[in-house]
Amino acid sequence: MFFRQLYDERLAQASYFVACQATGEAVVIDPNRDVEQYLELAERHGFRLAAVTETHIHADFVSGARELAQRTGAKLFLSGAGPREWQYEYAEKEGATLLEDGASFRIGKILFEALHTPGHTPEHLSFVLKDEARASEPVGIFTGDFVFVGDVGRPDLLERAAGVVGAAEEGARQLFRSLAKFRSLPDYVQVWPGHGAGSACGRALGAMPQSTVGYERRFNWAFKIEDEAEFVRAVLDGQPDSPPYFAVMKRVNKRGPTPVAELAPVEKLGFESLSGALGRWIIADTRRAEDYARRHIPGTINLPFNGSFVTWAGWLLPYDAKIGLIIGDDAAGRAVRALRLIGLDQIAGFWSPEVIEEWEARGGRLHKIERLSADRAQQLIEKGEVHVLDVRREDERARGQIAGSLHLPLGELIKGEAELPTDKPLLVHCQTGTRSALAVGLLSARGMDHLIDLEGGFAAWERKVNEGKN
Repeated sequence: MFFRQLYDERLAQASYFVACQATGEAVVIDPNRDVEQYLELAERHGFRLAAVTETHIHADFVSGARELAQRTGAKLFLSGAGPREWQYEYAEKEGATLLEDGASFRIGKILFEALHTPGHTPEHLSFVLKDEARASEPVGIFTGDFVFVGDVGRPDLLERAAGVVGAAEEGARQLFRSLAKFRSLPDYVQVWPGHGAGSACGRALGAMPQSTVGYERRFNWAFKIEDEAEFVRAVLDGQPDSPPYFAVMKRVNKRGPTPVAELAPVEKLGFESLSGALGRWIIADTRRAEDYARRHIPGTINLPFNGSFVTWAGWLLPYDAKIGLIIGDDAAGRAVRALRLIGLDQIAGFWSPEVIEEWEARGGRLHKIERLSADRAQQLIEKGEVHVLDVRREDERARGQIAGSLHLPLGELIKGEAELPTDKPLLVHCQTGTRSALAVGLLSARGMDHLIDLEGGFAAWERKVNEGKN
């Protein structure tokens, strides 16, 4: 058996490539939209893709299952479990085989048995793998968003992201019952999850790429609770906010994503197009937060092209507007591919960062955002010379806050519905400085002046205050 985990750091997401070396047939499990990586792997090792499957209708990235099957002629296996409203709408058109609990399929001498494991979503399947060339006992289980290393999939996303009232508690109860199926597997069975640390599909995912059933039964918090009501309370408590793009991904993956090959290429734009785009498009300046704060074109937001680019793009960028990027030529293609992973297909073009200098050279005004250390910020706060805006989550603020500060979590700020005071400069902070930089960029794009970003966030401010007490 040939086995590879393909881990995408941008999504904290794992997909799997499994092949039978005796027959040369291969299957991909939970592919994302970057389908070239699976095609290249198959070609490099001389395998033929015979099957493509996924554990559930994903909410955090665009599935590549449909496109991969179309491009290779592989058989598509999808979940047929769960209620009708959570079935794949494109399954019949693509000739997909629908799997229920206990169904199976094989590639060569490798057998995949489907377990219906609802909870994270109603249609969720897990796949038990048996390498029958060696033994009839299971080798491992692909758990998707059911069981992670050290955690379990959150059952509240249908209610939070898709607006299905009452789905969170019902999902939690289903998840508790699904765990009984997992418990029944032998200790030695390997666990291959769909996500790792950093994913919003769970609350506290571990960083290890895989585990075993025995290890999770012993150390995963979810297996320490034997009472269903207690489990429901525990699994729903403290779940983080879900990015707004999750609801869009659910619809896209249910209906069937557009193949990347059918999307228009994204071209570099000239300076003359910038003025017309401002105010009509969302223009994301992808430079570092400190560079954006130093000088940026009014009306642009800041979305640094770093390891968190996809995550924050899913929070900040809408799906109903054209998007332009300010980004270097060498990075533009990578950024576009990254945005397409979460279905942001309406990228209308990009400008290189030199457009900022040209804007100024032609008489355009540049905006600046002040960035202050905790020491200087504390002085302004004590003198009452600023309003303070806290953009952290409720649970973070409950552990400590700046007295008199306003509170508006970043997710709420993004909606643009709240009115903020303008009679004094607005000092914005989060926990460590990342979200506040995004927040001041949004507020600047909306026309607010006199913005200040607290460098290092509340953590830096708290350290400064504690130093003064010693």
